[in-house]
Amino acid sequence: MNKISVAIATYNEELNIKRCLEAVADWVDEIIIVDGNSEDNTVKIAKQVSKVKIISTTNKAMFHTNKQMAIDACTNPWILQLDADEVVTPKLQQEIVKLINSEPSENGFWIKRKNYFLGKFLSKGGVYPDPTIRLYRRGLAHLPCKDVHEQAVVTGTVGWLQNDLLHYSDPTFSRYLIRNDRYTSLLAVDLKNQNITPNFINFIRFFLIKPIYWFILSYFIHRGYVDGFPGFVFALFSSIRFSIAYIKLYEQKNN
Repeated sequence: MNKISVAIATYNEELNIKRCLEAVADWVDEIIIVDGNSEDNTVKIAKQVSKVKIISTTNKAMFHTNKQMAIDACTNPWILQLDADEVVTPKLQQEIVKLINSEPSENGFWIKRKNYFLGKFLSKGGVYPDPTIRLYRRGLAHLPCKDVHEQAVVTGTVGWLQNDLLHYSDPTFSRYLIRNDRYTSLLAVDLKNQNITPNFINFIRFFLIKPIYWFILSYFIHRGYVDGFPGFVFALFSSIRFSIAYIKLYEQKNN
């Protein structure tokens, strides 16, 4: 049977890491965790799982750098890259085990994610299926480490898995706002790198055109309204991220 490694990067994930590890510990052969000097009990909890190997490093601004370190340290033919706030369901586990032992022709696979927000898993609004490439052959995939939302680059063909990965990225709205602050800061850096400057035309773009377009796309075209109030809130805050990033760009330019 083909063996599989799990690659995880962590930083202060004591509330998530146990749930993540419990979902894979019984059926994977190796778990590599690159920890960015967590200040909580993340490492202590992770060490309770015998298959875990901890690699300590710094917590880098581009977090994918630590994810790639974990990927590089894996030794088995197949790698499943997870975030600490993700959980492999039993059905997804069965699908992965069956797949890698069937000698597939593909070198990587997309996995659909269900995202938890305001007490429920969102099903519409462009939030689902939220596909991400997470399963691939060792040595045939890597993260470019340039953007927080980037996908793994796979050499060869990429297929699809049918079952979902559960994503508890936002257990509370306060947690969502913390992540939103980080992502809009990165978006502001991207705008700066694109030589976008604060002016009247860009003000209209980032305060009116882009937010309105995105809200209509998420809430109406992608039917975010099906998810009720959580769907409305997600569409709203997703749309105003452009305005927040523009404000941060303005702040950078004036400092």
